[in-house]
Amino acid sequence: MRPWFTTEQLSPNTWVISEYRHWEETHCYLLIGEDRALLIDTGLGICNIYKEIQRLTDKPVIAIATHIHWDHIGGHKYFPDFYAHEAELAWLQGEFPLSIETVREMVVDRCDPPEDFDVRAYEMFQGMPTRILKGGELLDLGGRIVQVFHTPGHSPGHLCFWEEERGDLYTGDLVYLDTLFAYYPSTDPEAYLASLEVIAALPARRVLPAHHTLEVSPELPCQMRDALRRLKQEGKLRHGAGIFQYAGWGIRL
Repeated sequence: MRPWFTTEQLSPNTWVISEYRHWEETHCYLLIGEDRALLIDTGLGICNIYKEIQRLTDKPVIAIATHIHWDHIGGHKYFPDFYAHEAELAWLQGEFPLSIETVREMVVDRCDPPEDFDVRAYEMFQGMPTRILKGGELLDLGGRIVQVFHTPGHSPGHLCFWEEERGDLYTGDLVYLDTLFAYYPSTDPEAYLASLEVIAALPARRVLPAHHTLEVSPELPCQMRDALRRLKQEGKLRHGAGIFQYAGWGIRL
Protein backbone atom coordinates (compact mmCIF):
# COMPACT_ATOMS: atom_id res chain seq x y z
CA MET A 1 0.00 0.00 0.00
CA ARG A 2 1.36 3.42 -0.86
CA PRO A 3 2.28 5.70 2.06
CA TRP A 4 -0.26 8.17 3.38
CA PHE A 5 1.88 11.22 2.57
CA THR A 6 3.47 11.97 -0.78
CA THR A 7 6.42 14.35 -0.44
CA GLU A 8 7.86 16.33 -3.34
CA GLN A 9 10.50 19.05 -3.52
CA LEU A 10 9.18 22.04 -5.46
CA SER A 11 12.29 24.23 -5.34
CA PRO A 12 15.27 24.76 -3.02
CA ASN A 13 14.06 24.52 0.61
CA THR A 14 10.42 24.25 -0.46
CA TRP A 15 8.45 21.01 -0.18
CA VAL A 16 4.86 19.90 -0.64
CA ILE A 17 3.43 17.11 1.52
CA SER A 18 0.23 15.76 -0.02
CA GLU A 19 -2.59 13.44 1.08
CA TYR A 20 -3.63 11.73 -2.14
CA ARG A 21 -5.43 8.86 -0.39
CA HIS A 22 -8.29 11.19 0.53
CA TRP A 23 -10.53 12.68 -2.15
CA GLU A 24 -9.70 16.25 -1.13
CA GLU A 25 -6.00 15.67 -1.93
CA THR A 26 -4.86 18.23 0.61
CA HIS A 27 -1.44 19.84 0.11
CA CYS A 28 0.72 21.19 2.94
CA TYR A 29 3.78 23.29 2.18
CA LEU A 30 7.07 23.44 4.06
CA LEU A 31 9.13 26.60 3.57
CA ILE A 32 12.58 26.33 5.14
CA GLY A 33 14.50 29.49 5.98
CA GLU A 34 17.92 29.96 7.52
CA ASP A 35 16.52 30.26 11.06
CA ARG A 36 13.14 28.52 11.08
CA ALA A 37 10.61 26.78 8.86
CA LEU A 38 6.97 27.54 8.11
CA LEU A 39 4.46 24.75 7.54
CA ILE A 40 1.41 26.03 5.68
CA ASP A 41 -1.46 23.72 6.73
CA THR A 42 -1.03 20.38 8.48
CA GLY A 43 -3.58 18.20 6.70
CA LEU A 44 -6.29 15.91 7.98
CA GLY A 45 -4.45 14.52 10.98
CA ILE A 46 -5.03 10.91 9.93
CA CYS A 47 -1.27 10.26 10.05
CA ASN A 48 1.56 12.09 11.82
CA ILE A 49 2.85 14.81 9.49
CA TYR A 50 5.53 15.77 12.00
CA LYS A 51 7.44 12.59 11.14
CA GLU A 52 7.56 13.75 7.52
CA ILE A 53 8.76 17.21 8.52
CA GLN A 54 11.54 15.75 10.67
CA ARG A 55 12.96 14.07 7.57
CA LEU A 56 13.15 17.41 5.78
CA THR A 57 14.42 19.88 8.38
CA ASP A 58 15.83 20.10 11.88
CA LYS A 59 14.91 23.79 12.23
CA PRO A 60 12.10 24.93 14.54
CA VAL A 61 8.77 24.82 12.73
CA ILE A 62 5.86 27.27 12.89
CA ALA A 63 2.55 25.82 11.73
CA ILE A 64 0.15 28.21 10.06
CA ALA A 65 -3.25 27.34 8.65
CA THR A 66 -4.81 28.91 5.61
CA HIS A 67 -8.01 28.48 7.63
CA ILE A 68 -9.43 26.51 10.54
CA HIS A 69 -11.11 23.62 8.73
CA TRP A 70 -10.41 20.01 9.78
CA ASP A 71 -8.51 19.15 6.58
CA HIS A 72 -6.03 21.98 7.21
CA ILE A 73 -5.40 21.75 10.97
CA GLY A 74 -5.45 18.02 11.65
CA GLY A 75 -1.71 17.89 12.32
CA HIS A 76 -1.54 21.06 14.39
CA LYS A 77 -1.40 18.95 17.54
CA TYR A 78 2.23 18.15 16.72
CA PHE A 79 3.24 21.83 16.50
CA PRO A 80 2.89 23.86 19.71
CA ASP A 81 4.05 27.01 17.86
CA PHE A 82 1.21 27.88 15.49
CA TYR A 83 -0.38 31.05 14.11
CA ALA A 84 -4.03 31.72 13.21
CA HIS A 85 -6.21 34.63 12.13
CA GLU A 86 -8.24 36.44 14.76
CA ALA A 87 -11.54 35.87 12.93
CA GLU A 88 -11.38 32.11 13.52
CA LEU A 89 -10.17 31.94 17.10
CA ALA A 90 -13.61 30.81 18.28
CA TRP A 91 -13.36 27.78 15.99
CA LEU A 92 -10.23 26.79 17.89
CA GLN A 93 -12.15 27.04 21.15
CA GLY A 94 -14.99 24.60 20.49
CA GLU A 95 -17.31 26.82 18.42
CA PHE A 96 -16.82 25.29 14.97
CA PRO A 97 -20.22 25.33 13.22
CA LEU A 98 -20.27 21.59 12.38
CA SER A 99 -20.61 18.72 14.84
CA ILE A 100 -17.73 16.31 15.39
CA GLU A 101 -19.95 13.53 13.98
CA THR A 102 -20.33 15.44 10.71
CA VAL A 103 -16.59 16.15 10.55
CA ARG A 104 -15.77 12.47 11.12
CA GLU A 105 -18.06 11.49 8.25
CA MET A 106 -16.19 13.91 5.98
CA VAL A 107 -12.80 12.64 7.14
CA VAL A 108 -13.55 9.06 6.02
CA ASP A 109 -15.59 9.99 2.94
CA ARG A 110 -13.86 8.65 -0.19
CA CYS A 111 -10.79 7.90 1.88
CA ASP A 112 -8.31 5.03 1.95
CA PRO A 113 -7.12 5.33 5.57
CA PRO A 114 -4.42 3.23 7.22
CA GLU A 115 -5.69 0.00 8.77
CA ASP A 116 -5.04 1.25 12.31
CA PHE A 117 -6.98 4.52 11.88
CA ASP A 118 -10.06 4.73 14.12
CA VAL A 119 -12.31 7.59 13.05
CA ARG A 120 -14.29 7.25 16.29
CA ALA A 121 -11.27 8.70 18.11
CA TYR A 122 -10.84 11.58 15.66
CA GLU A 123 -11.14 15.06 17.15
CA MET A 124 -10.81 18.52 15.65
CA PHE A 125 -7.73 20.34 16.85
CA GLN A 126 -8.35 22.92 19.57
CA GLY A 127 -5.89 25.38 21.07
CA MET A 128 -4.68 28.95 21.38
CA PRO A 129 -2.19 30.19 18.78
CA THR A 130 1.17 31.55 19.83
CA ARG A 131 0.55 34.47 17.48
CA ILE A 132 -2.75 35.96 16.35
CA LEU A 133 -2.74 37.37 12.81
CA LYS A 134 -4.76 40.16 11.25
CA GLY A 135 -3.27 40.13 7.74
CA GLY A 136 -0.43 42.20 6.37
CA GLU A 137 2.26 40.61 8.55
CA LEU A 138 5.71 39.79 7.18
CA LEU A 139 7.06 36.48 8.49
CA ASP A 140 10.86 36.37 8.50
CA LEU A 141 12.18 32.80 8.32
CA GLY A 142 15.77 33.94 7.95
CA GLY A 143 16.62 34.80 4.35
CA ARG A 144 12.97 34.24 3.36
CA ILE A 145 10.11 36.67 3.85
CA VAL A 146 6.52 35.49 3.59
CA GLN A 147 3.71 38.06 3.51
CA VAL A 148 0.33 37.25 5.02
CA PHE A 149 -2.86 38.29 3.20
CA HIS A 150 -6.26 38.10 4.88
CA THR A 151 -8.46 36.67 2.12
CA PRO A 152 -11.93 35.91 3.51
CA GLY A 153 -14.68 34.36 1.44
CA HIS A 154 -14.25 30.62 1.81
CA SER A 155 -13.98 31.24 5.55
CA PRO A 156 -13.88 34.39 7.71
CA GLY A 157 -10.19 34.16 8.58
CA HIS A 158 -8.84 32.59 5.41
CA LEU A 159 -5.23 33.49 4.64
CA CYS A 160 -3.06 33.44 1.52
CA PHE A 161 0.72 33.67 1.62
CA TRP A 162 2.97 35.52 -0.81
CA GLU A 163 6.68 35.06 -1.27
CA GLU A 164 7.58 38.01 -3.47
CA GLU A 165 11.22 37.09 -4.08
CA ARG A 166 10.25 33.73 -5.56
CA GLY A 167 6.91 34.75 -7.02
CA ASP A 168 5.16 31.95 -5.12
CA LEU A 169 1.53 32.44 -4.06
CA TYR A 170 -0.01 29.94 -1.64
CA THR A 171 -3.77 30.18 -2.13
CA GLY A 172 -5.33 27.68 0.29
CA ASP A 173 -8.99 27.08 -0.57
CA LEU A 174 -9.41 30.43 -2.32
CA VAL A 175 -7.96 29.21 -5.63
CA TYR A 176 -7.63 25.62 -6.91
CA LEU A 177 -8.76 23.58 -9.90
CA ASP A 178 -12.06 21.95 -8.90
CA THR A 179 -15.31 23.23 -7.40
CA LEU A 180 -14.73 26.12 -5.00
CA PHE A 181 -17.00 26.20 -1.96
CA ALA A 182 -18.74 29.46 -1.08
CA TYR A 183 -22.14 28.13 -0.02
CA TYR A 184 -21.69 27.34 3.69
CA PRO A 185 -23.26 29.89 6.08
CA SER A 186 -19.72 30.79 7.20
CA THR A 187 -18.72 31.71 3.63
CA ASP A 188 -19.17 35.11 1.98
CA PRO A 189 -19.38 35.29 -1.84
CA GLU A 190 -18.86 39.07 -1.93
CA ALA A 191 -15.78 38.76 0.27
CA TYR A 192 -14.57 35.95 -2.00
CA LEU A 193 -14.51 38.35 -4.94
CA ALA A 194 -12.82 41.07 -2.89
CA SER A 195 -10.08 38.61 -1.91
CA LEU A 196 -9.59 37.53 -5.53
CA GLU A 197 -9.22 41.19 -6.50
CA VAL A 198 -6.30 41.43 -4.06
CA ILE A 199 -4.38 38.29 -4.94
CA ALA A 200 -5.03 38.52 -8.70
CA ALA A 201 -3.07 41.78 -8.63
CA LEU A 202 0.07 40.01 -7.37
CA PRO A 203 2.68 39.14 -10.04
CA ALA A 204 2.68 35.45 -9.17
CA ARG A 205 4.90 33.15 -11.18
CA ARG A 206 3.56 30.08 -9.42
CA VAL A 207 0.19 29.42 -7.76
CA LEU A 208 0.25 26.69 -5.12
CA PRO A 209 -3.23 25.53 -4.01
CA ALA A 210 -4.35 23.51 -0.98
CA HIS A 211 -6.15 20.82 -3.01
CA HIS A 212 -5.97 18.68 -6.14
CA THR A 213 -3.59 19.30 -9.03
CA LEU A 214 -0.46 21.37 -8.49
CA GLU A 215 -0.47 22.34 -12.16
CA VAL A 216 -2.25 25.65 -11.74
CA SER A 217 -1.78 28.50 -14.21
CA PRO A 218 -0.66 31.81 -12.67
CA GLU A 219 -3.55 33.32 -14.65
CA LEU A 220 -6.19 31.35 -12.73
CA PRO A 221 -6.76 33.96 -9.97
CA CYS A 222 -7.46 36.57 -12.67
CA GLN A 223 -9.82 34.21 -14.49
CA MET A 224 -11.71 33.49 -11.26
CA ARG A 225 -11.86 37.18 -10.39
CA ASP A 226 -13.31 38.01 -13.81
CA ALA A 227 -15.90 35.22 -13.55
CA LEU A 228 -17.05 36.39 -10.12
CA ARG A 229 -17.20 39.97 -11.38
CA ARG A 230 -19.63 38.80 -14.06
CA LEU A 231 -21.69 36.86 -11.53
CA LYS A 232 -21.93 39.98 -9.39
CA GLN A 233 -23.05 42.07 -12.37
CA GLU A 234 -25.74 39.46 -13.05
CA GLY A 235 -26.92 39.47 -9.43
CA LYS A 236 -25.78 35.87 -8.89
CA LEU A 237 -22.91 36.36 -6.46
CA ARG A 238 -24.95 35.23 -3.48
CA HIS A 239 -25.76 32.16 -1.43
CA GLY A 240 -28.19 29.82 -3.14
CA ALA A 241 -27.41 30.95 -6.67
CA GLY A 242 -26.20 27.48 -7.62
CA ILE A 243 -23.12 25.90 -9.17
CA PHE A 244 -21.32 27.65 -12.00
CA GLN A 245 -18.82 25.73 -14.16
CA TYR A 246 -15.88 27.17 -16.06
CA ALA A 247 -12.80 25.74 -17.79
CA GLY A 248 -11.34 23.30 -15.26
CA TRP A 249 -13.03 24.79 -12.22
CA GLY A 250 -16.36 25.85 -10.79
CA ILE A 251 -17.90 27.55 -7.80
CA ARG A 252 -20.83 26.56 -5.62
CA LEU A 253 -22.68 29.51 -4.14
